[in-house]
Amino acid sequence: MNTVLLIHGGLWDAMDAKAFWGTTGVIDGLASHGVTVLAPDRLKRPSGWDAEVTALGEHLRNLRLSPGDSGLTIVGASNGCAVAARLAIEHPDLVDRLLLAWPATGGDAVVDARTRAGLIGFGCPPEVVDGLLAGGTLRGVTDAELTGLARIPVAVLPSVPENPSHQRKTVDALLRLIQGSRELAGSAEPPLPTFPPYLDQLVRTIVEFVN
Repeated sequence: MNTVLLIHGGLWDAMDAKAFWGTTGVIDGLASHGVTVLAPDRLKRPSGWDAEVTALGEHLRNLRLSPGDSGLTIVGASNGCAVAARLAIEHPDLVDRLLLAWPATGGDAVVDARTRAGLIGFGCPPEVVDGLLAGGTLRGVTDAELTGLARIPVAVLPSVPENPSHQRKTVDALLRLIQGSRELAGSAEPPLPTFPPYLDQLVRTIVEFVN
C-alpha cells in the first residue's frame, strides 16, 4: 500500500488541510482502507510557488516509507495541483504516482483577472500575484514540464460540474500533454456543500489509483 500525500486547494486564503480533507471525511475514508495519509498545511501567504515546494519538499525528504510501500502517491487539489506537479518534477526519486484533482484553470484571461483581484484583496503584493498566476495549463508549471511527467502514472480528476475556476478544458489539456495519463471519475470539490454525495466514490477512486 502506498503512502498518500494530500495537497489541499486554495491560494492566499484561509483554506487548510483540515477544512479540505479532514472535516469533509476524505482522510478518515482513506484511512479506513488502510491507506497511510499525510495531509500537511500549505503555506498561508507564500512568496511564490517555489516557497511552497520548498516547504513541502522538506516534508518529503524527511518521509520514511513503511516496509512494503512502493513509493509515494501525491494527490493535488485545485491550485494545489501546481504544488503537486512541481514536487513530482523536482523529487522524481520520491514520487511514484500523481493525481491532479479538480485542477485550477490557468492561462485564462477572465479567470486570471478575477483571481488577481481576489489575491490583491487578500493583501497579496502585485509582484507575487504575477508569479502565482504565471505558468501554462497549470499555474506554476510550464507545459513542457508537464510533458515530462509521463515517466510516472498520472491521473486527472475533473470537477463535476465544471465551473469557471475548474474548467473542463484544463482536464483535456492535461490529458493531451501528459502521455499515458488517464481520467478518473469526477466529483465536486470537498469543501463545497455539493461534495458529500461524492465522498465514497472519491475515496474508492483514490484507493484504486494508489493500488
